[in-house]
Amino acid sequence: MSTDQESIKVVSILGNDYSLKAPPGEEQKLLDATRLLNASLAETKRKYPSLIGDKLLVLAALNLCSKQLDMQQQHAEALNRYQEQVNATVDVIKNTISHG
Repeated sequence: MSTDQESIKVVSILGNDYSLKAPPGEEQKLLDATRLLNASLAETKRKYPSLIGDKLLVLAALNLCSKQLDMQQQHAEALNRYQEQVNATVDVIKNTISHG
């Protein structure tokens, strides 16, 4: 995407302002991601009050990544369950048709 179509948003993380470009239609996602990161930073800071700067940021990012991996695994497991249910339903339909 060309830069003239991208929206520049200023977000604040750990007291620092960052000017970030967001593709059209993605501005709210950038703001939501910033809020999520800041919430994770605050939670990590409550648990580890002595952490500051990069160490705090890295630990918060790792916590978010860990949660993302958990959600991906749960999603994959749910997809497998749904696929098994669909396959079982298809088998029932096939059996009903072949015996009907």
